[in-house]
Amino acid sequence: MKTYIGDRTIDGVVVEVNGQDLPSHTDIKQFTNAAYEWGYEGLAATQLAFAMLYDHSGDASLSIRLAKPFMQEVTANFGNEWEMTGADMDAAIARIDSVLAG
Repeated sequence: MKTYIGDRTIDGVVVEVNGQDLPSHTDIKQFTNAAYEWGYEGLAATQLAFAMLYDHSGDASLSIRLAKPFMQEVTANFGNEWEMTGADMDAAIARIDSVLAG
């Protein structure tokens, strides 16, 4: 199972999945040219949301559709250091999908 971690270091932000840098996947969808960010609602936090969703699901259409609500629900609420497992991702996706389905 994958584990996503983020940390603010003296050298800047670090986002990894299973110990490797998380690709931004801007070749599929680019929200910003900026580096990943979190803890607020914005484009860099949306790019992080998209990258996590795409890395987890492999589904570009789902990742694009859920990027903004995932950012609002999840990445905008991360603290300086955070960790999210694949099970946490599945739970967040299910919760967001059910809200969007109304």
